[in-house]
Amino acid sequence: MQRRQFLIAPLALGGAVKASQRTGGGGLVWRQRALLGLGTTLTLQAAHADAAQVERALDAAVQAIRQVEVAMNLHRTDSELVRLNSQGFLDNPSNELLTVLNTAQYVSRRSGGLFDLSVQPLWSLYNQARQEGRLPTSAEIAAARRCVGWQGLQIRPQRIELRRPGMALTCNGIAQGRATDAARAALRYHGVSNALINAGEFTSLGHNAQGQAWTLGIEDPRDESRLLAALHNDGRSVATSADNRSHFSDDHRHHHIFDPTTGDSPPSLSSVTVLAPSAMLADALTKVMFVAGPKRIAALARLWQVDVLWVDKQGVWQATPGLSLA
Repeated sequence: MQRRQFLIAPLALGGAVKASQRTGGGGLVWRQRALLGLGTTLTLQAAHADAAQVERALDAAVQAIRQVEVAMNLHRTDSELVRLNSQGFLDNPSNELLTVLNTAQYVSRRSGGLFDLSVQPLWSLYNQARQEGRLPTSAEIAAARRCVGWQGLQIRPQRIELRRPGMALTCNGIAQGRATDAARAALRYHGVSNALINAGEFTSLGHNAQGQAWTLGIEDPRDESRLLAALHNDGRSVATSADNRSHFSDDHRHHHIFDPTTGDSPPSLSSVTVLAPSAMLADALTKVMFVAGPKRIAALARLWQVDVLWVDKQGVWQATPGLSLA
């Protein structure tokens, strides 16, 4: 999983905890964890009246993230996803993998294929061409596209199959969202009511150490030191995808987000941020919006009942009305 380091960041006015421990209002003890996983740096901040309990909760959240990584990391030879891609089938898949693949198929179906986990052959082609100092030829792209198609994925509780020749999956467009949701659920299960979770995407519980709403800054995809906007988090999960963290050409025209119908990156947008009830859905929908393009985003946001902030290639951003901007 190779993706960005930070496209969203907790702002100081949102009360991000900078020390490993801190006591906030109401007698809450705050703890923070930082770890490497899912191709980026992950951070968890959580509070509880009992210091030992918040440590247990954070242990459980980290374990939940690791379970997602073990199932879906393309850089681990023992991951379920690597075995599925190499064999063309996987028996007795984990609940983690089934949850992600079933959600992905739902988004693919409802979006008319704008989201598709089976674009991995395109990523492999572009990555190989980049190593050779070039872009793929039209013939190479056409050959890779013949391996792509979400309809070729068959999911049953006891067996997953890839039914198209040369087919391979990537969960990079949804796994970080799943990890974020899993970490949040683990914290809640252990009694945590106030937390900020960054497991590749962001979600939160309650409030920060100052008793205020969490506030997140959206990075300018052309200037990592500058924020385009700040969001007052309203309890929904937040995911961002952008063309500047994994690209195949210096002008960012060709990057890690693919339009399955063309075999190339959608040309109009630089960044998309989605607020949705779950981080997994928000993560997948950033790609739906990217591929759909700016003229269709407002209608799609209404259809999916989410809010979106998008940035075009010229750096101009727009947002749906439901965003609470600081």
